[in-house]
Amino acid sequence: MKQLMTGNEAVARGAYEAGLVFASAYPGTPSTEILETLGTVYRDSLYSEWAPNEKVALEAALGASIAGVRAMACMKHVGLNVAADPLFTVAYTGVTGGLVVVSADDPGMHSSQNEQDNRNYASAARVMMLEPSDSQEAKDMTKLAFELSERFDTPVLLRMTTRVCHSKGMVELGERVEKEPIEYRKNIAKYVSTPANAKVSRKNLPDRLAREEAYANDCAVNTIEPAADAKDGKGRIGVACSGVSYEYAKEVFGEKASYLKLGLTYPFPVALAKKFAETVETVYVVEEVDPYIENNLKANGIACVGKDVVPAFDELNPDILRTVFHPILPDVVKDVPETLRSDLQAVVRPPAMCAGCPHRGFYYALSKKKGIMVTGDIGCYTLGAAPPLSAIDTTICMGASVSSGHGASVAFKRTGRDTKVVSCIGDSTFFHSGVTSLMDAIYNKGTNVTVILDNRITGMTGHQENPGTGYTLMGEETTEVDIPALCVALGMKPENIRTVNPLNLKECDEALDEALARDEASVIITKWPCALKKFSREDRETFDLSPKVAEIDQDRCRRCGLCSKTGCPAIYKSLKVTINRESCTGCGVCAQVCPFGAIKVSKR
Repeated sequence: MKQLMTGNEAVARGAYEAGLVFASAYPGTPSTEILETLGTVYRDSLYSEWAPNEKVALEAALGASIAGVRAMACMKHVGLNVAADPLFTVAYTGVTGGLVVVSADDPGMHSSQNEQDNRNYASAARVMMLEPSDSQEAKDMTKLAFELSERFDTPVLLRMTTRVCHSKGMVELGERVEKEPIEYRKNIAKYVSTPANAKVSRKNLPDRLAREEAYANDCAVNTIEPAADAKDGKGRIGVACSGVSYEYAKEVFGEKASYLKLGLTYPFPVALAKKFAETVETVYVVEEVDPYIENNLKANGIACVGKDVVPAFDELNPDILRTVFHPILPDVVKDVPETLRSDLQAVVRPPAMCAGCPHRGFYYALSKKKGIMVTGDIGCYTLGAAPPLSAIDTTICMGASVSSGHGASVAFKRTGRDTKVVSCIGDSTFFHSGVTSLMDAIYNKGTNVTVILDNRITGMTGHQENPGTGYTLMGEETTEVDIPALCVALGMKPENIRTVNPLNLKECDEALDEALARDEASVIITKWPCALKKFSREDRETFDLSPKVAEIDQDRCRRCGLCSKTGCPAIYKSLKVTINRESCTGCGVCAQVCPFGAIKVSKR
C-alpha cells in the first residue's frame, strides 16, 4: 500500500516499521511533525515525549538504547548544538539498541537564526550519516539507520532539510517489525566515560570508521547513475550530490549527466567517488550551504567544480541551478524562462504577531519605556522586534535573553551607566534553557528584569505541549510546572515576582515601573493563552475566553492612528480606520490605546 506523506511523516513511519520503542524531541521547525506523528498516529505501538530541550531528548533516547531498545531523538539543526555534548561522547561509547539522531537543517533560514550545515557534525563527532532526498527515502533510510546503528555500534545521524521534511511524495508502506529488546548488561568499560575508558574507545574508533567506509563504498544508497549518452562507460558531465540537491540536479541536467548519488555521506565513500570521477570528464558538485562533498572530493585528489559556481548559502532550487550552469553548459542546461527572471514574483510578506496575541499588549507597554535595553529570545514573541512596536533589541539563541541580559546589566553598572535591562523569554524557551540563565542572574546578584511570556503552549512551532501546560505529547494529564514557585526555588525573592494579564496595559505598565525601580533581579510573568490555541479545560476555567470583537465608532474616531501603533493586523488605516471583524479577537488592547474612547469591545 502507498500513501502520500511528508518527509517528516515518512521518518515517523520508518521508525514505526523499524520497531522503535522510545522517541524524544524538543519541537523545532522543520523537524516538529516527526514526534507529533509518532505521538498521535503510532501512540499505541511506541512511546513518545517532548523533552525540555534537545540535550535532554538525546540523553533520554540514549538511556533507552542502553536499556536495549531502538530509540530516536529529533531536533532542528540548531538543536544539535544543544545536544552536541552527549552526541560526541556516544560516538565513543557506541550503543546497545539502535540509536538514530534526526537533524533537520534549514537552508535559507525559513524559520531559523542561522543555516549551519550539520553534515559537519557527522565528521566532527565521527558518526554515520544518511541523507534522504525524498519521502520514500526518508522512510527507507530511517529503517536503515537503526540497522546500521546496531551493526556498527554507533549512533546514526539522519540529516534532513526543510524541503525534504515538508514536501510530500508517495511512500510504500511496510509492516511494523517488533524487535526483541537486547538484554541489559552492566558494562562499565563501555558506558562510563572516564578518561581511562574513553582513551580505549577512542583508540578503537578508526577501526570502526574503516569498516563503515567500506560499507559506504558498496551499499545500495550510494550509487553511480551513468548518463544516457555515455560512450564506453565515459560521460562528459558528472554531478555529485546528496539529499534534495539530487532532485534539483536531475530536473536540470536530466539524462545528459552522470550522477554520484550519495545517501550515506559519512564516512565518505572515497573509493566510489574515485571510480565515479574516472567515468566523466568533469565533476560538478551540487549541494546546499557548505562545500561538504566538494571538500571531501578535493581532499582525496578528485578535481571538481563546486562553490565557484553553485551559491555558497541559501536554499537551492532548479531555477537557481539553471541560472548558474547555463553560462558554462548552454548546450545542456536551458536558460531560466523570462517569467522566472522578471520581477513578477510574489511580494514578500513579513511575519507579524497574530490578532489577539497576548504578547502585543505587554510589548506595547514595554515600547514606551525609555533608556532601557531589551534582550529577546527564540519564539513567536521575537516578532516584537518588528515595527511598529520595535520592542526588542537582541535575539541570539534559546535562553540567551536572560543570560545576555544579565551580562549587559553588569556591563552598564560597572561602567557607570544607569541603563536598565529587560529580558523577554517565552514559557517553553524558559523551560528549555532559561532556567539556568535566570539562576545565573540571581546567583550573581544581577539586576535585569526577566519577563516570562507564558502563553500556555509552545507557540511558534505549532502548539506543542510543554512542562507548563499540564499535558504530555501523548495527551496524558501530568504535573504542571509552577513558574513562580520555580523562580523562588532558584533564589528569586517572592516579593520580586509579579504575574500580570498582558492584555491589561495598566497592569503591564505598573509591573514594569515597579521592576525597573529595583536594584536587584525581578521577574514579571505575563499569563494568557495564545489566541490560536485549542483551549484546554483549565484555560476556559482560568481566563475569560468568551468570543469578543472590537468596533470603532467613526463619529468619535479622530484618525490619529494610535491604535495601529499596536501592530495588530486586524486594524486597517486608509481614509478611515477600520477593524476586520473576522480577524479581531476582542483582546481590547486597541481600546485601551485610543485616547478618544472611539473603540468599544463587546461580546460577539
